[in-house]
Amino acid sequence: MQLGMVGLGRMGGNMAARLRAAGHSVVGYDTNAALSDVPDLPGLVARLDGSPRVVWVMVPVQFLDGVLDELAGLLGEGDIVIDGGNTKWTGDQARADRLGARGVHFIDCGVSGGVWGKEYGYALMCGGDAADVAVVQPIFDALKPAGEVGFVHAGGHGAGHFAKMVHNGIEYSMMQAYAEGWELLEKAEVVHDVPAIFDSWREGTVIRSWLLDLIARALSDDPHLEKIRGYADDSGEGRWTVDAAIDLGVPVPALTAALFARFVSRQDESPAMKLVAAMRNQFGGHAVQAESPSLGEVSPPAAR
Repeated sequence: MQLGMVGLGRMGGNMAARLRAAGHSVVGYDTNAALSDVPDLPGLVARLDGSPRVVWVMVPVQFLDGVLDELAGLLGEGDIVIDGGNTKWTGDQARADRLGARGVHFIDCGVSGGVWGKEYGYALMCGGDAADVAVVQPIFDALKPAGEVGFVHAGGHGAGHFAKMVHNGIEYSMMQAYAEGWELLEKAEVVHDVPAIFDSWREGTVIRSWLLDLIARALSDDPHLEKIRGYADDSGEGRWTVDAAIDLGVPVPALTAALFARFVSRQDESPAMKLVAAMRNQFGGHAVQAESPSLGEVSPPAAR
């Protein structure tokens, strides 16, 4: 297929490269002219000759509506816009309605995979009309990991971003549990080799995961995490998950505690937050350290 990709940063640029490697034709636009194939959005749309025209948007949420409004004036009946950013789900139906008034269709798609997705594939959670999803399915198939899993049509407009929001809330909780365990092991005088313990857990245990693989790699580079600050930002999805849980009357104590732990990291140096920050750097390139270790060859495990 042919598509336009708006936003060629850490995620969008890698996604465009993966799509091209799969044989798709991608016209990319970014405000950084060095990354862009065209000078502006009108130039991008002019290069698209498919029917329908498809544009995937990967921009920070503060710029999203401006981009969508401009695209609405450039695209036409039956064309499709996909928002793959970490957008709050509550605005997706309104965006679909606004684009729909111009005849443009809308799909929201939560994307997970970080800097590793280019090589190993992205987990995709989309929301929208089934007919629109079917049209762009070849794009989803190229982006997702090889095999039967990695993609889901979660429901109507907003379902994709809602699923990604919950995914990130769970991610917060898993990272926090690993981090607290690491701090406890570091404090225990009876324990002599914390990195080796984490490495030993990577196979055969019920807590094995790709995050655990990334922890082992981070600790091999910096056994006591002395080069990294104990600071981890929250990108919004954790807060939205807790808000949604309150609205729906669902108890989420672990997710809530993990969110508040991120706030702790903004105060005095937090040992547990060093490991949370290290994990974020490993899978997402969120470097907050004096010496950022290079991303090496750590493959995500097979589906478990």
